[in-house]
Amino acid sequence: MSRPVIGISTYQDQARWGVWEMPAVLLPAGYPRLVRAAGGLAVLLPPDDARDAARDTVAALDGLVIAGGADVEPARYGAVADPRTGPPARERDAWELALIRAAIEREVPLLGICRGMQLLNVALGGTLHQHLDDHTGGTGVFGSHPVTPVPGTAYADAVPETAVVPAYHHQAVDRLGGGLVASAHAPDGTVEALELPGHGSLVLGVQWHPEMGEDTRVMTSLVRAAGVRSRRIPRTPDRRSRAPRTPVS
Repeated sequence: MSRPVIGISTYQDQARWGVWEMPAVLLPAGYPRLVRAAGGLAVLLPPDDARDAARDTVAALDGLVIAGGADVEPARYGAVADPRTGPPARERDAWELALIRAAIEREVPLLGICRGMQLLNVALGGTLHQHLDDHTGGTGVFGSHPVTPVPGTAYADAVPETAVVPAYHHQAVDRLGGGLVASAHAPDGTVEALELPGHGSLVLGVQWHPEMGEDTRVMTSLVRAAGVRSRRIPRTPDRRSRAPRTPVS
């Protein structure tokens, strides 16, 4: 049986390698490495602003990962930027929000990581805390802290015990988006995982960075859900016409 195809969102930035310095599509190598370790086939998704690009992209996938990165622009959730909020990445915000909405509409399993979890919350009408302390190890250094699951959630099914996770973020979920529930917390009460129960497939966000650790269980839960969907809706040229569609507000 072929491995489930897992798309991972990327971003564009100025990069330098060899004799070259130019705009490049970037993604830390830990993401595809984690997808492979969990049994999936990783493909990278550069930003695309073409009409229906997100829908067409999601239709070709068995599962989707929205990767970490820059702060979400506060205007996306009706807030004024805090002085400590980073510069906006509007092209990436638009692309990843479109991917999230297409994945939810088509019931494609979805995992949001750090920024990806925050965008999932924003996509469903939630808001963010723009700054909190003590969730990094310092500038450019990952910290770690324990995360405790909420019993009865999909996250708790994957990771039933309190686990120490690699973390690097200064923003976090404030008001939960429509239909979302918190499925794990940090000791200070920060929402560290959320999910969309009752949906046709897995929709999960985690605030930490599993790609920076050795624990594959969160990604394995996505790959397994993607495998189930792949068997239910095989990848064929007319797949889009047969995929389930659920309206997203």
